[in-house]
Amino acid sequence: MDLSRLDAKLIVSCQPVPGGPMDRADIVTAFALAALDGGAAGLRIESAAYVCAVRTVTDAPIIGLVKRDLADSPVRITPWLEDVAALAAADADIIAFDATDRPRPVPVADLITAIHGAGRIAMADCSAGRDAAAALAAGADIVGSTLSGYTGGAIPDGPDYALIEELRLLSPHVVAEGRIKTPEDAARTLAHGAWCVVVGSAITRTEYVASWFADAMANVPR
Repeated sequence: MDLSRLDAKLIVSCQPVPGGPMDRADIVTAFALAALDGGAAGLRIESAAYVCAVRTVTDAPIIGLVKRDLADSPVRITPWLEDVAALAAADADIIAFDATDRPRPVPVADLITAIHGAGRIAMADCSAGRDAAAALAAGADIVGSTLSGYTGGAIPDGPDYALIEELRLLSPHVVAEGRIKTPEDAARTLAHGAWCVVVGSAITRTEYVASWFADAMANVPR
């Protein structure tokens, strides 16, 4: 895939709330097509099954991932080699994986080798600059701010602009992701060095967006 297709572009993450009313292949596919109609250049899709479903309706770039809740590791995003194989078979262009330095079932380098062996692009989801540096040294093609706030420590109120800037010093291919709730947030990440921007909940998780409005209204004195 030509990475220039995503330069300064929007990627929409179509990941429904697990078990929620939108957690169906036909709805995920509809979200994907609606996002592309609205100007998105690419998609981030969870599970090989949903990647396969979306691929049948578009040739737009797809970042594929698998989420698992493991008993012996905090790593959730594409933890196993078989996940890489399944996403490649489903025709994801880019395969995202957790690149943090936490205990994990498969080393980062082995995941990257498997991704490249399948002819796909490797995206390292990072929580800190050290994650990105190690992943890039192991051959990752893209790094993202995806896991900022998920590995302990302070959780930023909004996009982690400081991390985006840190990653940009390491690679030109930095994906801004996480807590991007407004168009202004997305535009600002580009100003801080992002190569492209993933927006998820604010576009495709109706439950979350509705709760933002409901909570704000509930806190107004009457």
